[in-house]
Amino acid sequence: MDRSEEPLEGIRVVEMSHMIMGPSCGMFLAFLGAEVIKVEPPEGDKTRSLTGMGRGFFPTFNRGKKSVALDLGTEAGRAALDKLLATADVFVENFRDVSLQKMGFAPDMLRAKYPKLIVASCKGFLHGPYQDRTALDEVVQMMTGLAYMTGPTGRPLRIGSSANDIMAGLFGALSVLGALMQRQKDGEGHAIRIGLFENSLLLVAQHMVQYEIEGREAPPMPERDFSWPVYDIFDTDHGRQIFVGAVTEHQWEKLCRILGLEQLLDDPRLQSRMDQIDNRSWTLPIFAEAIAGRRYDDLVKAFEDAGLPFSPINRPAEMFDDTHVNRPGGLLTTTMPDGQSFRAPALPYEVDGNTPGPDNPDLAEIGRDTDAVLSALGLTAQEVAAAQGKKDAA
Repeated sequence: MDRSEEPLEGIRVVEMSHMIMGPSCGMFLAFLGAEVIKVEPPEGDKTRSLTGMGRGFFPTFNRGKKSVALDLGTEAGRAALDKLLATADVFVENFRDVSLQKMGFAPDMLRAKYPKLIVASCKGFLHGPYQDRTALDEVVQMMTGLAYMTGPTGRPLRIGSSANDIMAGLFGALSVLGALMQRQKDGEGHAIRIGLFENSLLLVAQHMVQYEIEGREAPPMPERDFSWPVYDIFDTDHGRQIFVGAVTEHQWEKLCRILGLEQLLDDPRLQSRMDQIDNRSWTLPIFAEAIAGRRYDDLVKAFEDAGLPFSPINRPAEMFDDTHVNRPGGLLTTTMPDGQSFRAPALPYEVDGNTPGPDNPDLAEIGRDTDAVLSALGLTAQEVAAAQGKKDAA
C-alpha cells in the first residue's frame, strides 16, 4: 500500500514499552502509517537480548519503528521525553503506575500538560481491586480459566503462543483509533487503559455465558462435549495427521461418500445430526480406519474439492513453506541491525486488495534515530548526549 494512502499518516506515536502487549500495539499503529518512536534505555529494551522462546519477541513486534535512546534516570532524559511528548498525538506505555508517577509521566499529569495527547496505558488489569498486581500472560490465563479450558482436567495449560498479549495490544490500537476519531469531534485527548486480564476474560466469555444460561460448566476443550458428528484428528496411511470436520448434514454425506462409507448413510441409527453426534463412540473408529487406509495427498484433494473443513497438523516453522502464506503480501521481510533478515506475517486483513503496512519494515538498532528526532526538537548535540546519559555531555 502507498504510504500516502495509509490512514494514520501524520500521526506521531511515542511508545515506551517492552515485551509484547505494548510493542504489538505500537507495531499495529506503525503498520497503519503512524510514525512510531520507540523510547528505549541507552542499553536498549531488555527484550532485545532474550533467547529461546523469547528470541522472536523484539524483532517481531518492533518492526517499522524508530528508536530513541533516553536515560530517564537523568533530568536531561526526562526533559527530552517531555519535549518529545509535546509533539506527539499518542503515548503508548506499559510501566507500573507508581513508576510513571515518580517520573512525572502519569496519564493525569500528561493530560494536564498536553490536553490533546492520547495516553494508551497497557496494564495487567483495569482499575479495581487487582489494578496494582503484577501480571503476565500466563498469570492472567490461569486466573481467568483460559488455561483450565486449554489443558485436560488437572493439567491447565497456557495457549501455545502469546495470543493474549497480542490481542490486548490489538485492543490498545483499536482504542487509540477510537480516541483519535473522538478527538476530531471534541478536540481533546483521552486516557486509555487496556487490561491484559480483561482481555483474557473476554476470551473465555463464551464459557461464562454457557454457565450463566445453562447453569452447567463447560469441561476443558480436550474433554468437551462435541456439537459435531466429526471434528477430530486422524492418521493417514503414512502416519501423517489430518484434522477433519463434518458439521452439517451435507458434509456428513460428502465425507461418507469420499471414504466409501455409504453404509453409514443408510444406517437407521444415524439419520439426524443428533443421532450422528450421540453415536460418535462407534462411528469415529470407522472413520479412523477408512482414513488410515488413504494417502494424505489424495484426501486433501478430495476434501478441498468437496468443500469439507480439513487441515494438516502443522508446526509454526512449516508455515514458511505454505503456498498461501507465501502469497504476495503474506510475509514481510525485515532487516535487523546486524544485517540478518527474517520473514514475519503482515497484518491479517486487506483494504481494497492491499495488505496494510510497509513492504519491508526495518528493525532499528538501539538509539538509531536519537540524534535526528531530538535535534528536530531543538536540542543541541550536548543536550542530546546528556539525554542519553553520556558522561562526557557536560
